[in-house]
Formats: sequence, structure tokens, C-alpha cells
Amino acid sequence: MNRRKFIQYVGCGCCGFVLNSCSTVPITDRKQLRIIPESKINAQASKIYEKIKQKEKLIKDGNTLKQIKEIGKKMENSISEYFYQSNLNDPTINFQWEYILIENKKVKNAWCMPGGKIAIYTGILDITKNTDGLAAVMGHEIAHAVAKHSVERASRGVLINTTFKITDILSGGKISKVNRTTGMDTVGLLTQLGIMNPFNRKQESEADYLGLIFSSLSGYDIRETTNIWKRMREANKGKEPPEFMSTHPSSSNRIKQINEWMNKIILEYPPIKVS
Repeated sequence: MNRRKFIQYVGCGCCGFVLNSCSTVPITDRKQLRIIPESKINAQASKIYEKIKQKEKLIKDGNTLKQIKEIGKKMENSISEYFYQSNLNDPTINFQWEYILIENKKVKNAWCMPGGKIAIYTGILDITKNTDGLAAVMGHEIAHAVAKHSVERASRGVLINTTFKITDILSGGKISKVNRTTGMDTVGLLTQLGIMNPFNRKQESEADYLGLIFSSLSGYDIRETTNIWKRMREANKGKEPPEFMSTHPSSSNRIKQINEWMNKIILEYPPIKVS
């Protein structure tokens, strides 16, 4: 087979594969790629979560952990109820929700793994300050899981690596030669700067938007969200990388965008009554 025909066959095959693997993000309806099964990602996440529980110092009782679980339960119920009342498939139907509080004042972070595995670090509590603030952070992290962002990132990574390998073959190994000569990881560099960073910023903004919705549906005051990002900016003392180098929007852009969404979300997604 000559090179031109090879390109045609590969191109058609890849296009068909990608089109058949397209899904949409709940609520926002953004098109996304999902090649890897969600069940596989969730299973891997669960194993990692167990290892983190063994490795980190966990706070296993107290008012803060109780508050985290109460917020989480409200969000679990309100999210499921929203999709039920909207006659839509519940994206959390296979989640095995779990919450841990990690004792680490230096880490101002929280995250939600695929499948609803959530961790809050005590350092972030200096930023959240109150129940509405904590709900805003948890809503954002839960939104990543609801939107299947990890599945999307993993799928995109597989597609990028496959595409570069095919390109390397078609170029007679020129990409590999450049990497050997310069010591550079061309694929990694292009992926980091040219593809994955803008893509991740899109996910972060989407999680901000969905997080506001989930917090509002759960009965929390989402107006506190802008205060969180102001406090985060102060805590970082303005030391943020240029936005084009970062996987997150800058705090200033984040605050501006959240303020633009605020009134619309309060009106369209009021606290939902759980049946």
C-alpha cells in the first residue's frame, strides 16, 4: 500500500472512531471525547484513593468532617434529583461517594476523583472560611467528576499519542530523530503548551460553571464563590503563572466570569426540593 492510501485509510478510520466516541457534558452540552470506559477510570481512581487514605494523615471525626459529609450528601441528592426531574440520565448513577479530610495546612487544595471520591485538605479551610465557601469548592470539584473530565483527558491523551505515532511513521521517523538529537520530548512539549493547557482551562471554567449550579441547587449562597477566589489570590500573593502557561484561568478572569454567571444561575437553578 502506498503512503497516500495509507493516510486515507488511517484518516477515515480515526475520524469514524472519534465520531463514534463523542459524548456531551451534562447541562453545558459541550461535545467531548470519551474513548476509555468510565468504569475503568473509576476503578483505577478507587484504588488510588485507597492508597492515599493509607498514606495521608486523616481526620476521622469532628465538626469539619461532619460538615463536609453533610454538604456532600446535599449535593449528591440535589444533583440526582435535578437530573431526575429534568428527565435526563443521572451522570452520578454509578458513583460510590466517599469523603476524607486530610490534615495538611500547607496544602490549599481539594479534589474529587472519578466516581465521587473526594478529599479536602485542611489548608483550604483558611480560604473557604464558612459553609458556603466550602460548598463552593466542593461543588467545583464534584463538577469535574460529573462532567467526566478525567475520562475526557485520558481519552484525549490516547488520541494524541496515537496521532503522533502515526505521523512519525508517515514522516519516516523524523519526529523521533528530532527528539534523539535535541533531547526534547516533542510530543510532550506540544501536548503541554499547544493542546492540553487550553483544553484544561476549558474544563476548569466548565467546572466553575457547573459547580455554581450544584451549590445553588443544594441551597448554598453562591455569591461567596468570588470571595474565595479573592482570598486565594491574596494567599498566593499574586504569584500566578501567565495564563497561557497554566491549566487554570487566572483568578481575575475567574472572578469576572463567575460574576457574569451569578444572577442567571441563581434565577435558573434555585434550591431543589428532593423527593
